[in-house]
Amino acid sequence: MSERPPTRRFDSLEQEAYLALWRTYDRLKSVEEMLFDEWGLTAQQYNLLRLLRADSPDPVPTLSLASRLISRAPDITRMLDRLEKKGWIKRLRSKADRRAVLVSITESGLALLKQLANPLSECHQQQLGHLSSTELKALCQLLRKVRGPHEGSESPWS
Repeated sequence: MSERPPTRRFDSLEQEAYLALWRTYDRLKSVEEMLFDEWGLTAQQYNLLRLLRADSPDPVPTLSLASRLISRAPDITRMLDRLEKKGWIKRLRSKADRRAVLVSITESGLALLKQLANPLSECHQQQLGHLSSTELKALCQLLRKVRGPHEGSESPWS
């Protein structure tokens, strides 16, 4: 019986690291999706509402909002349509530039975020609570370093 040579699982250390990030994201995302599904919300929609709350009561131009999202939203208009239909945001045309659409969070949207605060905190605890604060800070620093060459200096995540 001949021995088979060991199989290479990864083509490079970079590939192994990338796939480890992807797998980790997938596992953490599934925990979050279960929570957001209960509320009829996606993580991207939650993030948009969170950004609007930070600027509330001031409205935010759609393009500015799109650039601040955690992940790209190629169809932000449809996402805004869904959130507006649920009464969580409102849109209005800018008086200074009629082409620009401004978005703001409604009282209903703020109430939703308030209701989500504790369940989301518990979700994050389930996802990452096994790490110490020192480990979490180191992880954030490493992830920032990994992203650095791939996002602009204007990014709030830089």
